[in-house]
Amino acid sequence: MTTPPDPITLSAELIRCPSVTPADAGGLGVLQSALARLGFACTRLPFAQPGTPDVDNLYARYGDGAPNFCFAGHMDVVPPGDPAAWASDPFAPRMEGGILYGRGAADMKCAIAAFVTAAGRIIRAQGAKLPGSISLLITGDEEGPAINGTVRMLDWLRANHQKLDHCLVGEPTSAATLGDMVKIGRRGSLNVTLTFLGAQGHVAYPHQADNPIPRLIAALSHLQAHVLDNGNEHFQASNLEVTSVDVGNMATNVIPGQAVARLNIRFNDMHSSKSLIAWIRQECETVTARLGGDYRMEASVTGEAFLTPPGPFSALVANAIAGVTGAPPELSTTGGTSDARFIKDHCPVVEFGLVGLSQHKVDEHTAIADVHRLADIYEAVLRAYFAAPPVRA
Repeated sequence: MTTPPDPITLSAELIRCPSVTPADAGGLGVLQSALARLGFACTRLPFAQPGTPDVDNLYARYGDGAPNFCFAGHMDVVPPGDPAAWASDPFAPRMEGGILYGRGAADMKCAIAAFVTAAGRIIRAQGAKLPGSISLLITGDEEGPAINGTVRMLDWLRANHQKLDHCLVGEPTSAATLGDMVKIGRRGSLNVTLTFLGAQGHVAYPHQADNPIPRLIAALSHLQAHVLDNGNEHFQASNLEVTSVDVGNMATNVIPGQAVARLNIRFNDMHSSKSLIAWIRQECETVTARLGGDYRMEASVTGEAFLTPPGPFSALVANAIAGVTGAPPELSTTGGTSDARFIKDHCPVVEFGLVGLSQHKVDEHTAIADVHRLADIYEAVLRAYFAAPPVRA
């Protein structure tokens, strides 16, 4: 039986691959080799669609029985920015003072390495006696448009009768110390562009023009004055933020022909994107009915709000964390979106990983000891899961 890889050694090998979205840069090959040595059946899943980046992905599974416990994550990373701003090459892993530096150290190549180490330990201990399967769902498109990654992989799994029973996503969910937070859901995200239409003209002859700016200001005032909610037991309050207002007018003597605003709403499970779009449209129509003119509205949904209610699965993960760290985690729904928003339609999903304070930043890093402890926690999760698999609701 092959010895499970050291999580730091594997982390360093993965960091050396400059897998900036959507490039793979060899990272999936490194991971596939490590998994194949442990006995995983590995399937590369490259996907492409016209007008979108080509993306390579990897699904690996050990065993073919149920239940199938899945570790999910992403190999792609955000660009490093100016390499000169880093203390060392962002894709040359550096270990100093008990810290591992490199792009992807926190988000989330070290967590992927910990997946492999933990799975290898369980396979070494149980092998063919494992009462179920362990799988890894690794995308190259989480930091990008998320079109040819996890969504397409999940479609492939369904078409090929590969059922996931429970999933743990290795995003860097810990807030200050390893194990202090697990994500059991996420708020949704809605992007809206409002364009209020008018007629361009000279400021000295306003009766010959139609200024759309007052109508845009009125609409934004109505939207921002409305309290969406005050939060609930599991979610913080929803919030609407105006992210841009632009008329594209550099002249001082011209009334513009249109005025544009962009909004983002982070919303909890008291709303849906459909209900929020309807509300925004109603507010805009109220304004145009009173002040005249017309408007256009474009909306895109990054993800709907979702919750994996606290229960046997989240308790199993929380107990595994407490067994290693000595303290139970907070069950939270804070933060941005992740690929868990897609996986939740297939099986119960929670997210747990390293401390995320340095993710997407210059000199991204993680504590070496935390990577080892993360592998210990993931191993404890697997041991508890296969000893007594939680029943799906």
